[in-house]
Amino acid sequence: MGLTSKAMQRSSQIDEPDYGYLHANMVIPDGGKAHRDKYCVPRVEVELAFVLRSALKGPGVGIVEALRATEYVVPAIEIVDARVQDPRRIFDTISDNGASAGIVLGGRPVRPDQIDLRWAGCILYKNAEIEETGLAAGVLGHPALGVAWLANKLGSQGITMEPGHVVLTGSFTRVAFAEKGDAFHADFGQLGGVAIQFV
Repeated sequence: MGLTSKAMQRSSQIDEPDYGYLHANMVIPDGGKAHRDKYCVPRVEVELAFVLRSALKGPGVGIVEALRATEYVVPAIEIVDARVQDPRRIFDTISDNGASAGIVLGGRPVRPDQIDLRWAGCILYKNAEIEETGLAAGVLGHPALGVAWLANKLGSQGITMEPGHVVLTGSFTRVAFAEKGDAFHADFGQLGGVAIQFV
């Protein structure tokens, strides 16, 4: 599942988090190609993906519970693609699956206690030039709080997050628009990199 972070909330003029579902057919291999004409207005976000080791269900999930339930964290690029016109409201993004349209996982998986995830940074390159930079603390102060928020939100609907589920915790940079021929490389430093090209 993918979350809408503070950076995306500001750019979308939405004042609360939301989420969408990630489906198997949305996964693109690291370094792979995405067909630009498959999307409406594709944009790229850099995020951390949390892969769960154990079930997680709210209410009452906090950062400690979210970290304990996580097997590893890995760099990710999410392709977002809004199918509604701006300005959007919260119910627009919900009906649009949180604008989730694709996901690329790559880099080096790390256990959540191996590094201070707040300081995980990324330099996003578009066609070999720096487009955006940011720190994961831009997601609610700590990206694991995004996992906790989602567990509590889904728990209020009777839904449990299961082992193996992938949670994108939200972009900590502004989106970068993607046109045909654009190549993106997200450099997460010690966590490695992840890349995609639009053809």
